[in-house]
Amino acid sequence: MTQLPGLLDIEAIRKDFPLLDRVVHDGKKIVYLDNAATSQKPRQVLDALNEYYEQHNANVHRGVHVLAEEATALYEGARDKVAAFINAPSRDEVIFTKNASESLNLVANMLGWADEPYRVDRETEIAITEMEHHSNIVPWQLLAQRTGAKLKWFGLTDDGRLDLSNIEEVITEKTKIVSFTLVSNIMGTVNPVEAIVRRAQDVGALVLIDASQAAPHMPLDVQALGADFVAFTGHKMCGPTGIGVLWGRQELLEDLPPFLGGGEMIETVSMHASTYAPAPHKFEAGTPPIAQAVGLGAAVDYLSAIGMDKIAAHEHAITEYAIKRLAEVPDLRIIGPTTAEDRGAAISFVLGDIHPHDVGQVLDEQGIAVRVGHHCARPVCLRYGIPATTRASFYLYSSPADVDALIDGLEHVRNFFG
Repeated sequence: MTQLPGLLDIEAIRKDFPLLDRVVHDGKKIVYLDNAATSQKPRQVLDALNEYYEQHNANVHRGVHVLAEEATALYEGARDKVAAFINAPSRDEVIFTKNASESLNLVANMLGWADEPYRVDRETEIAITEMEHHSNIVPWQLLAQRTGAKLKWFGLTDDGRLDLSNIEEVITEKTKIVSFTLVSNIMGTVNPVEAIVRRAQDVGALVLIDASQAAPHMPLDVQALGADFVAFTGHKMCGPTGIGVLWGRQELLEDLPPFLGGGEMIETVSMHASTYAPAPHKFEAGTPPIAQAVGLGAAVDYLSAIGMDKIAAHEHAITEYAIKRLAEVPDLRIIGPTTAEDRGAAISFVLGDIHPHDVGQVLDEQGIAVRVGHHCARPVCLRYGIPATTRASFYLYSSPADVDALIDGLEHVRNFFG
């Protein structure tokens, strides 16, 4: 196996992930390179989910029997783990949602219903970027349509970076919220948080950061980011599907209105009016994703035991190697940064005039799982004049051998299409 500096003990880590032993298509062992879409789950997370359902399953917060108390302790214990993982000042700032999309929509709707000084209306502006996942575009378009607010965005440079040359025109005194991704899901670009947050603070705008492609791959410190809200999802960071997180500053969560109404988020209810529980329960109406939160807590334990700094170093080495090997493939064009500097572990590319869907299908026949399409980031494809890309994305269990398999697979694609 190719040796690279900074790699984790890949062989030991891969033993924790049962699916990576899966054999597909005439005995080929799967090469999983679709981690930006979802990660695989270690046995430790699978065992935690099974144990919860087998030994502790009950609804949370209201029951006084032993199972309800155990389930509540596990659910709230997961909140404690997430708060520590992201260095939140308070556990009460951690809201569980079903995914990052719901977290982003939650903030958009809160601001649409808020009183001054937070309300978004026809006199205000919303700022996003051209590289956002659709989950961080569509909610703001809906809010702008509903309120009359003006939606503005940062464009992209030719090399896949944010163009901040007009930052004072995009973020103005009218801007109420700036929402942007920390790491692009399609290009892997790591964005300059400090410059954007500083400008937003100068004009009094709130900042929401989509950390879905950051939380699994690098240390995430919400206090250091300087944002007002941070959203991410569990299934990309070794956790189960159906669980996401919204972190928000305590004073904002106290002032902003809830989006969903129902059980658990109330303090008192009469037929005339209701009052609301304090955060985080104010924003967690109904039965929450209990088992999923327990699974996310187990995932946080797993990642923390390895060390997020070590995971980041491993992925940087793998990404740097992948970029070097992809440069050897004739007619291949990387969409986004072509060095490993300030970029994550997702690499999108086009291969000559072969449609990405065809590339993905032939790679799949070789047992190589990649993503094809616009990756819920169609404005990026429009910006670079392409219909779609092939995306290979790496994680803590990815190896140089996986990269080599991808390169061999792309050579097979080129030969297949002549």
